[in-house]
Amino acid sequence: MTVKTYTLLGPDRRPYQSATPATLAGHRPGRLYGRLDCPAALRAIARGGYVKNRVFFADEQTAIAAGYRPCAACLPDAHARWKARIATLPASTNRQGRRRQAMKLCPPRRRRASSSRHTWSRRR
Repeated sequence: MTVKTYTLLGPDRRPYQSATPATLAGHRPGRLYGRLDCPAALRAIARGGYVKNRVFFADEQTAIAAGYRPCAACLPDAHARWKARIATLPASTNRQGRRRQAMKLCPPRRRRASSSRHTWSRRR
């Protein structure tokens, strides 16, 4: 009889084989984790995305140690705690704060109204 193994992600973000199934799943590009039955993740899977970037965790501490944040759809309490903790950090230590700082220093360029014809001549 063979024992079924599961591929989980460890705190060092490296996959490893485990005999116990995962309790949480995550999305690698978005660096977020949630329950296996998360409605937002199930919708994404139904649309045909998300599956190739899905990772699994043994517990919440492992997901946090790997740098993932909680999902707002299926873990609203944990997400609120994470958001409150991030808001207290200096802007230079978190990604959203750095983005906000960059936006203040260099606001986005405004797009010109599109015209029906494009001219590629030199300016006079």
